[in-house]
Amino acid sequence: MDFIQRTVDLARQNVAEGGRPFATVIVRDGEILAESANKVAQTGDPTAHAEILAIREACAKLGTEHLVGATIYVLAHPCPMCLGSLYYCSPDEVVFLTTREEYAPHYADDRRYFELATFYDEFAKPWQDRRLPMRHEPREEARAVYRFWQERNAPGPLAAALETSGM
Repeated sequence: MDFIQRTVDLARQNVAEGGRPFATVIVRDGEILAESANKVAQTGDPTAHAEILAIREACAKLGTEHLVGATIYVLAHPCPMCLGSLYYCSPDEVVFLTTREEYAPHYADDRRYFELATFYDEFAKPWQDRRLPMRHEPREEARAVYRFWQERNAPGPLAAALETSGM
């Protein structure tokens, strides 16, 4: 099967049905594990990007959050949200079919803080300098949640030393 063509066909079909021009196909061992078009317009869910939906489906099928051994085909270079998800699920490879510069003349979005030309630049800025207003409200109780997780899930130096020594 031509997985690149399948990705293009999913995106084209989605546009024909009123959706946005994005699609993802996840392949492992020569078989499609999951696929999705972008469903933001159809669902009203701004996180319903093709990559996110396909990753959710693939991970649910496998019962894991890791997609090691998979190749993920996407129509366009991933947005920062999708890129983060791709890093998190750790596929062997991501194949994108268009760059932002290639599709920018043909695609417009109506988001308040989103322009293709500046979106990645915004993520590189310190949080206090971003266009999206952000405020840090430090709370000891919030940090305590992470200490609680560490106590339950992550061995500290003493536990690691005991494990290494065979105790």
